[in-house]
Formats: sequence, structure tokens, C-alpha cells
Amino acid sequence: MKSFFLNKILLFPYYTVLKLRHWCYDNGVFKSYRFDVPIICIGNVSVGGTGKTPHAELLVKELSKDKRVAVLSRGYGRKSKGFNLVDANGTAEEFGDEPLQIKRKFPEIIVAVDANRVRGIRSLMALQEEIRPQVIIMDDAFQHRKVIPQTNIVLIDHDKPPYCDNLLPFGRLRDLPEQIKRADYVIVTKCPPEVSDDAILSWTQKLGVLPHQKLLFSKINYGEPEAIFEDGDKRYTYSRFVILVTGIANPKPLEYHLSDNYKIDKRVHFRDHYYYSESDAKSLNRLAERYPKAVIFTTEKDSQRLKNLKSFKEETKRKIFYFPIEVSILNENWNLTVKSLVK
Repeated sequence: MKSFFLNKILLFPYYTVLKLRHWCYDNGVFKSYRFDVPIICIGNVSVGGTGKTPHAELLVKELSKDKRVAVLSRGYGRKSKGFNLVDANGTAEEFGDEPLQIKRKFPEIIVAVDANRVRGIRSLMALQEEIRPQVIIMDDAFQHRKVIPQTNIVLIDHDKPPYCDNLLPFGRLRDLPEQIKRADYVIVTKCPPEVSDDAILSWTQKLGVLPHQKLLFSKINYGEPEAIFEDGDKRYTYSRFVILVTGIANPKPLEYHLSDNYKIDKRVHFRDHYYYSESDAKSLNRLAERYPKAVIFTTEKDSQRLKNLKSFKEETKRKIFYFPIEVSILNENWNLTVKSLVK
């Protein structure tokens, strides 16, 4: 009880700053910008691990059926500055791992990075008319209130709901849970394959879902493992033994996916968006020699950062694979088309 009140006291300055910031935007003290192009924002109120990238990819897949789509991201962790169009042949250091992943999956769309989202949107709308986007998806921008999107989508981790969490640094919340009220869609992610009516009612009540908001549920789907390098040997994937290498916020879903068919001999886990060094490649070479029968598995996002390392031995490169990931919506008759998302 004592630590509870201590946490509340220590968090009060951060809480106050967030509260004041949102008040300033809500009341026009801080300027926000509207744009003629439909803008769909996808984000969360917590740090990492809710599945923004695969949900952004789901939006791209659906919306690009009818419109020219662009994705605008901050490009977290990149070393470049300003506005950049993502090149599928580039590196994670240039563009960030998530934008690069999206561009490689959907080479026909425009993916851009810019920490200044207003400038980024203006730059996209200044492109030639024949490639100018008709819809812009802002990835990880729920807190970026300088832009007023047509639609806000907020993601909530099924296993880490905001009503059981605290603000940073005592919890994982980077924004006030009450801000979920600004969302048009609330998607509970990483759900089990079925969500009961009682569970839906419970989530509706605990999240305080408003009448105008749509509550959806999604689950992760893993594809068949794919080689990071061209000379990957698919036969390694039939091994029962695994070295698991991750640099993401929450590797537990992948570990759970592997548990049915594999034994994880060694876990190598780094912080989210960790940039692998040549020294890390050499360490993986040593692990590959230590566990000669094991396949090396990693995530799709990690593969973007591992691909350009030069120190991997040929034998190591033959046994490194990643799992493609996508999400599916569990609600019946769900609709994420342009017509349904844009007001």
C-alpha cells in the first residue's frame, strides 16, 4: 500500500504534463493541422508490443485494393534525418526496421519516414499527381496531435490492458488511458483464437468503450519460416532444436508458437529495436557451432536488422530463418475499407 501511494506521488508530475498537453490541444492552445487527404492514424497508449506494424500492414492490404496508399512513420532508431522515401534495397539504419519491413512486403506503395508528421504529409502531397497518395496511414502517431486524422485506431495488448498498468517509468503506459476516448476503433490484439461474448462485454466495460467507438479483436498468425539469406537451407527448419534471437518488446507470442514443435535450447533477447552489431553476428556464429543441430529463428522485424551484417559465417547464414507475421480480425463482418474508415 505504501509503495502504491509513493508511485502515485512520483508519477504526478508526468501525469500533470500529459494532462496539460492534451488540454492545450483540445482547446486550441497548441495548433493542429487538417489535410484534404484521408489520414488514418494507428497507435497505442503503451510502449511497444501491441502489434502496430502487422496491423498497419493489414490496413495497407485492405485499403490498397481501391486507393493509392502511403505509410508515414517516424522511422524509430534510424540514423537518417528529415523526410525520406523508403527504398526496399536500403537498410534499417537508413529508414528504421518497421518502415523497411512494410516497404519490402508492399513494394508498390509509398513508405516514408519523418519525425515531423506535418512536414511528412506535406512532402507526400507534393509528389507527382500520378503517384500522390489518396490515403495516408500514420504509423505510431496517436500521441502526435499536431495532425488531426480522419480516423484514429488504438491497439490494446490482450495480456497487458491499460487498466492494469501504470505510467512510465513504473509501468508501460506512455499516455493517459483516458485518451482512448479519442479513438474511432479500439482493437484488442494478440487474442486467443476465440473471444467469448462475456469477454467482449468485460473489455467494453473496463475500457469504457463509448457508443460511437468500434471494438475489434485480432489474433496473430505466423507463416512458414523463411530464410533471411539467399543460401538458407530449409532442411534446418525440420530440426527440433532452436536458438531464438529477438530484439522486440514482447517475444512471448513467438515462444508460445514455437513450443508445440520445438525445444528452445538458447534464448538471446535484446531490447526493442535493438541494432545488431558485427560483434552480435560473431556471437551467433559461436552459438551455431555450440548447438550444431539447432536452427536459428528470429522475428520478421529482427530480420530487417540482421540482413546487412557482414560477419555471419556461411554455415550460420544457412540456418537463420524468420517467421512472417500477419493479423486477422476475429469479429464477424468486420470492415476496414476506405469507405468505412474515412468519415
